[in-house]
Amino acid sequence: QVQLIESGGGLVQAGDSLRLSCAASGRTFNGHHMGWFRQAPGKEREFVAAIRWNSGTTYYADSVKGRFTISRDNAKNTVYLQMNSLNPEDTAVYYCAARGLGDWSISIRNYEYPYWGQGTQVTVSS
Repeated sequence: QVQLIESGGGLVQAGDSLRLSCAASGRTFNGHHMGWFRQAPGKEREFVAAIRWNSGTTYYADSVKGRFTISRDNAKNTVYLQMNSLNPEDTAVYYCAARGLGDWSISIRNYEYPYWGQGTQVTVSS
């Protein structure tokens, strides 16, 4: 099992950057594919980015491609989301999630992630 804690959210202006971090507890972090999701008020939770356990493959939602970068440091049990050129449509609670140990691939489906953090708020003002 893995516990996840996000940090790095805040209030920024359009065009600014933020880096979110997700610290994981547990000895098996480097065996989990990881993802970032977000949920805006009144909307469903949506996929943002995902990364394989060995950083070999990353995948992004079209809405963030070219602006956001997911990465991980298995030695630090941490996954990151670098967010550049933020705009008000990026305002949401951002969640870190882990797939089950041994799951074959990354996923864009939130129901395929059994482990979730509590979320961190990102607010982008215009």
